[in-house]
Amino acid sequence: MKKVLTLFLFCFLFQQVNSAENDIYKKIDLFGEVLEKINKEYVDEINQSESMDSAINGLLQSLDPYSAYMSPEIFNEMQTETSGEFGGLGIEVSMESGVVKVISPIDDTPASRAGIKAGDYIVKINDIQVQGKSLSEAVDLMRGPVGSGIELTIRRRGERKALIFNVVREIIQIQSVKADILEKSIGYLRLTSFNENSGKQIEREIKKLEKNKDVKSYILDLRNNPGGLLSQAIKISDFFLDNGEIVSTKSRKPSENRKWFAKKGDLTNGKVLIVLINYGSASASEIVAGALKDHKRAILLGENSYGKGSVQSIIPLKNDGAIRLTVAKYYLPSGKSISEVGVSPDIEIDEENDDFRIKTETDNQLEYAIKLLKG
Repeated sequence: MKKVLTLFLFCFLFQQVNSAENDIYKKIDLFGEVLEKINKEYVDEINQSESMDSAINGLLQSLDPYSAYMSPEIFNEMQTETSGEFGGLGIEVSMESGVVKVISPIDDTPASRAGIKAGDYIVKINDIQVQGKSLSEAVDLMRGPVGSGIELTIRRRGERKALIFNVVREIIQIQSVKADILEKSIGYLRLTSFNENSGKQIEREIKKLEKNKDVKSYILDLRNNPGGLLSQAIKISDFFLDNGEIVSTKSRKPSENRKWFAKKGDLTNGKVLIVLINYGSASASEIVAGALKDHKRAILLGENSYGKGSVQSIIPLKNDGAIRLTVAKYYLPSGKSISEVGVSPDIEIDEENDDFRIKTETDNQLEYAIKLLKG
């Protein structure tokens, strides 16, 4: 009886798998038929290669806003970006509700100087509607020769009318770390991105500041930092921690779940630390801010962060292109995911709160952090 039941179950499962495979092959045949009809009947002649790229990208974009196809040209440009120098506007973007959403403008780039802000929606690029286009198609529209201009039509929360920005493309050179001493006793570290040089740069600046015996506390500024390399987020978190978990990732395969821990040795010797965050703080920035908050190593001040809690892997393809695919989600030491939620500050100070402004140009969040540290 057991043998009969086992055989029945095996046959049933085999039929289910076989049926699923047949459905997939039918869909592939259907796709080929649709492409053939479009090629023959569509009102304008189409580029079949570009249509296939769009189809591949459409499949990936249907998964989440961060998965995408990269042509060989885009993949090559992306590799240049992570090394710290590239051409463009200087914005990190994603797709939301059919339009391009600005995750964050990068400091001292054409986009930030023009006044583009985190959370802005790009609805037109040079009078071309973004609605209905994939993220890669929209990004392609924003690419162009260095020195050429581009007009962006933007919708912003709280603004009734669309805003028009004319931006000139530049070679974007990212100096990801800036350091200073404020009020003679506060070490200030501004981190604008997490590229392959960020960890070395911030380590060097901390060691310089530690040589100054007057430095009693630190401010780590992660505002408008769109993130970058996970390895650098782990490394930089470790600079401020003596032990404990920094971040963990959970994927579809339990065997690939990972955890990263801090090594002994806080480079700042446990000095008081305030971390500034805002809506433009995303991904790797949220890992650092969340780890330091969970370990009660830092006070977070500012606004809720963006909420990008997933890990993308770049998978090369045979055509020298690649796909960016979400392969895991990361979790803070507390076990919380920041996907769609973000990291909340301990002290919420809106960057447009006039209560803390001395003059119009004053950075009220930074001023408040300084007041806290000065007592």
